[in-house]
Amino acid sequence: MKIRNVNRDDLTAIIEIENKGFNEQEAGTKEQYEDRIKNFRESFFVAVNDDDQIMGFICGPAVKEQFIEDWMYEENPKSVSRGGYQTVQTIAVSPDARGLGIGSLLLLELENHAKSDERIAMSLTCLIDRIPFYEKNGYKNMGISKSNHADEQWFNMEKLI
Repeated sequence: MKIRNVNRDDLTAIIEIENKGFNEQEAGTKEQYEDRIKNFRESFFVAVNDDDQIMGFICGPAVKEQFIEDWMYEENPKSVSRGGYQTVQTIAVSPDARGLGIGSLLLLELENHAKSDERIAMSLTCLIDRIPFYEKNGYKNMGISKSNHADEQWFNMEKLI
């Protein structure tokens, strides 16, 4: 498995994986992903197999706010250059590749990038059933998020780096 920065040619595969991993209300749109590639490509990574097929991806801007807020999904803020918090706006793995450790590899790649840019912590929001995965990767449950994205209850997770 190889991890690399995203490029525009990856968009179709990203949208396909996104739509298999999230319901219609949760999933980002093609336009939102085009904007994410444009605004924070440096913190947008894809995992590819030996055939250069995308098996998963992770992305998120680095921001001054400690936790992801709903407006960030619509506006896709540009990353601050140094410091701040590295968010995980989305992480998704192809259903065919789940259970192979790809999600953990993607988190580690983004964390290494965040360390080099002197971020305070990694932060994300997730649904309750995903908390054990993030805890296994060193994240701490910081409680219920203010987010009401897709009319669901989200939890803030954080990992100091």
